Amino acid sequence: MLDDPTGTSPATVLPEGETIMLEGYCTMTHKLITATMMATWCLVLGAGAYAQQKEAPAGQKPATTGTEKPATAGTAKAEARAEMKDRDGKTIGRATLSETPHGVLIDLQLEGAQAGERAFHIHQVGRCEGPAFESAGGHFNPASAQHGLMNAKGPHAGDLPNIHVPKDGRLTVEAFARGVTLQSGSNSLLDADGSALMLHAKPDDHRTDPSGAAGDRIACGVIQK
Repeated sequence: MLDDPTGTSPATVLPEGETIMLEGYCTMTHKLITATMMATWCLVLGAGAYAQQKEAPAGQKPATTGTEKPATAGTAKAEARAEMKDRDGKTIGRATLSETPHGVLIDLQLEGAQAGERAFHIHQVGRCEGPAFESAGGHFNPASAQHGLMNAKGPHAGDLPNIHVPKDGRLTVEAFARGVTLQSGSNSLLDADGSALMLHAKPDDHRTDPSGAAGDRIACGVIQK
């Protein structure tokens, strides 16, 4: 027995081998306790973060991991259609209009149309009362410009290139209308009074105001959703 240095209790003397074993046991026990505490702490932190993300207050976005993909804007494409009818009320074709970042793309498919070079325009009112189709008004022109793709003071927003219908009257063609939209706004083709696609008896000279000397209106289609 050796006296306790503190003077409170006697110290037990162990054989040298047992002392080493005891020290090793204590060391291993200390490491095990430390590792267990760290694992428990990590679990507590992880559970807290998960609860914070799942139970975020109303109106507040939960925390993100940085791996989420951003939502793609404008995934729903706006479209409209028009059924083209001649002066006798016969359907001679259809058009599909698709919104783009720069205007509206028009896919026109004709079957049984009058052969020849024809002016093709967008008119400002969505009414096609035959046989003259005057109910469709003038060209779609929200900017109050002059007519004609070749006119320095033009064009109308509804001015489009001429189309060339072959002898069998069948044609598929695309035209692009810049500066118009199928969404809301001053340039919308789907505003309160709508708009219409029009075929004319003659080609557009792209210069003469107000309609390019395009002649009679021979087919019309109301643009609608």
